Amino acid sequence: MPPVQGERTLAELVGTMTEDVSTLMRKEVELAKEELRVEATKAKKAGVGFGGAAASGLYAGVALVMALGFLLDEIMPLWLAFLIVAVVLGVVAAVLAKKGQQELKQLNPAPEQTIETMKENAQWLNERKS
Repeated sequence: MPPVQGERTLAELVGTMTEDVSTLMRKEVELAKEELRVEATKAKKAGVGFGGAAASGLYAGVALVMALGFLLDEIMPLWLAFLIVAVVLGVVAAVLAKKGQQELKQLNPAPEQTIETMKENAQWLNERKS
C-alpha cells in the first residue's frame, strides 16, 4: 500500500533519524571540546601560579638566605644562622605549594555536561527503539 500524502516512508524516517543522530553527536563533540578548553584554561592559570611561586620563591629565597644568614651571623655561628633561614624558607615553600594544591582541586577535567547529555541521548534513543 503506497504512503498517504503527507506521510513519510520508513526509509525517509530512518534517513532523518540518522541525520539527527549524526548532528547530535557532532554537537556533543563540540560541547565536550568546549568544556575541555575551559578546564584547560583553568589548569593553565594554576600552572602559571605554580611557576610564578617557584621563580619568586627561588629569587627571594636566595636574597633572603644571604641577608638573613649574614645578619644572624652577628649573634650565632654562621652554619646555624643559615640553617635557621633555610627552615623558614622551607615553611614558606610549603605554604605556597598548599595554595597551588587548592587551585588544582578546583579543576574538573571531566566534561560533566557532555556526559550528562550523552546519557540523556542514550536514554532517548532507547525509548525510541521500544
